[in-house]
Amino acid sequence: MKKDSLVVVFTGENKGKTSAALGLLARALGAGQRVCWASFIKSWPVSEDKFFERIQPVFGERLEFYKGGKGFYKAGDLSAAGVSEAEHQRAAQETYDLALAAATSGDWDLVICDEINNAAADGLLPPEKLKELIERRMGRTSLCLTGRSFPDELLPLVDIATEMKKLKHHFDDGFVAMEGIDF
Repeated sequence: MKKDSLVVVFTGENKGKTSAALGLLARALGAGQRVCWASFIKSWPVSEDKFFERIQPVFGERLEFYKGGKGFYKAGDLSAAGVSEAEHQRAAQETYDLALAAATSGDWDLVICDEINNAAADGLLPPEKLKELIERRMGRTSLCLTGRSFPDELLPLVDIATEMKKLKHHFDDGFVAMEGIDF
């Protein structure tokens, strides 16, 4: 038996959620599918931005990348300094609106919502928005939701949920994030 689409969640407190979603993107594009990527949090330059810029000409209309985040919220991150709560909420809502439109349009085979779980956990989006996105997506559109703190009560609505669990991380030894690996 085969499903027409899947809902995939990558959550947890460790590295690897966005990296796993990038793997899904590569597989979907490799299979000739159309992919929409909506980034909810990362406002600073990250390596995946450069990657999308480089591959966009190759995939054209089969790939859409939207960067809607204003930085980490309530995390004390300097990348979000000077951004008001209202600006964070507006950016999250605008990114959500784009993701919902993509997921309900029937135009995309895969919609990836990077860090949407953080946006919901931090109060920038009500958790009900995650449920709405899952339930309203077109039947043949797969959905990938990444970020920390995916709500347990929504697990029955997804097909695959993976929690990234830290066994060891170089941050614990006082090292900073490494470009190409951590961002």
